[in-house]
Amino acid sequence: QVQLVESGGGLVQAGGSLRLSCAASRRTFSSYAMGWFRQAPGKERVFVAAINWSGGSTLNADSVKGRFTISRDNVKNMVYLQMNSLKPEDTAVYYCAAGVGSNWTQGFAYWGQGTQVTVSS
Repeated sequence: QVQLVESGGGLVQAGGSLRLSCAASRRTFSSYAMGWFRQAPGKERVFVAAINWSGGSTLNADSVKGRFTISRDNVKNMVYLQMNSLKPEDTAVYYCAAGVGSNWTQGFAYWGQGTQVTVSS
């Protein structure tokens, strides 16, 4: 069983920054891809960013390119999402996800409970 615990959400003004963290209990954390998704009120959960097992390859959704950066620390079993130049449309619950393989193309099987990010205009 894999447990994921997100932290770092909160209320921020437009243009501000937040750094989300996700702690993973997975014993073989460094072998699997990780990702971030978000769900705004009344909308479906959508992809935000992903990182492969080594951290050497990442993918961002078009809506966050140039503003958000995903990274990981395989020693600490942590994954991060640095969010800069935040916009009101970034307001959502953000979820950490653990992959079923070394790359995000293999999908995600485990989810955290989510952390709320609210961006005020």
